[in-house]
Amino acid sequence: MAVDHYENFPVASLLLPRRLRPAVRAIYRYARSADDIADEGDFSDAERLANLARYRSALQRIGTGQAPEAALAPVFAPLAQAVARHQLPLVPFFDLLSAFEQDVTVKRYDDYAALLDYCAHSANPVGRLMLALYGASTPDNLRDADAICTGLQLVNFWQDVQSDWHRGRVYLPLADLRQYGVAEEDLAVGRITPQWRALMAFESQRAASLLNSGAALAGRLPGRIALELRLMVEGGLRILRRIEQADYDVFLNRPELRARDWAAMFCRAIFKIPT
Repeated sequence: MAVDHYENFPVASLLLPRRLRPAVRAIYRYARSADDIADEGDFSDAERLANLARYRSALQRIGTGQAPEAALAPVFAPLAQAVARHQLPLVPFFDLLSAFEQDVTVKRYDDYAALLDYCAHSANPVGRLMLALYGASTPDNLRDADAICTGLQLVNFWQDVQSDWHRGRVYLPLADLRQYGVAEEDLAVGRITPQWRALMAFESQRAASLLNSGAALAGRLPGRIALELRLMVEGGLRILRRIEQADYDVFLNRPELRARDWAAMFCRAIFKIPT
């Protein structure tokens, strides 16, 4: 699968069973293209929401067994096949779409609870769909998958503070900014202060706690998906360590995983070395 965007975490990797790769590609294509509608190009908010509304209609057509409109067939025809073949629930797809619509209309989050609610729509549906593909959607598995997905989403927020700012968005909860004495002006100019470091240390610990709390999921799933999960958790924790090592300067030192990181992560995941 061609992926034009940099990703810190594996998507539809060779670790997945061959029988599941078409479905994962279809899910990723849907999510990636909808995300691009919300983020990319020089479109007005009204245009973005109108295009996302077309996606909502296409999802509804899947639910009623209708073929997608021709322009959207490259995305929705494979998705419809995946939904039918694996009996995937449509709710996670609608949840993702609501998060992309929220990206257009909501630029700030008052508190951590509001941010978690956003993650429940923007990140957790992916884990829930993967569990559905494996027929493993038990309550414990769903809980731990949600923790991992939300943790990874927070990691992405913390490493992308600058790029999100340029898109007009702040994912750091406003209540936390006030508590730690950090102003939005500090984000605008990339000002690194003791208050900023304390804030980022706190937020990083939140993300790490979520990743660690969900890590037990890998022990309840079969080989390949378990390895994939351990890789994702290790990758998220490694990014957080990079943020800490950069003294929380994510403005000039955006952390990225390189080849040697993936090699180390793979070894740790294979041999189940504690992170």
